[in-house]
Amino acid sequence: MLRILIVDDSPTEMHIITKMLKSHGHQCISAEDGAQGVELAKKEKPDLILMDVVMPVLNGFKATRALSKAPETTGIPVIILSNKSTPTDKMWGEKQGAKDYLFKPIDESQLINTINGLVA
Repeated sequence: MLRILIVDDSPTEMHIITKMLKSHGHQCISAEDGAQGVELAKKEKPDLILMDVVMPVLNGFKATRALSKAPETTGIPVIILSNKSTPTDKMWGEKQGAKDYLFKPIDESQLINTINGLVA
């Protein structure tokens, strides 16, 4: 069982992703924007972070960069989950420190396989 921080401003997306993860035995923590996500990650030290891109206050690219540079969160893998689905978006996300970049709508088996590949 992993403790996974989900950072997404959409209640619908949050519900769908949480349901997927809980059905695989994972514990979920949630944040509604990038700034709250960075703060929670530093406080809670989750095993993994799922990060949306388009959010108020601090977008997912900036939040991922902040997490990858902060000493207390640099070792926590971040997977970006986004509607922004161009190769350039993916490349930019990975340049900010994301370990992977998945496109919405999220495929459950792809998400679980990606998580398992990062924390195995």
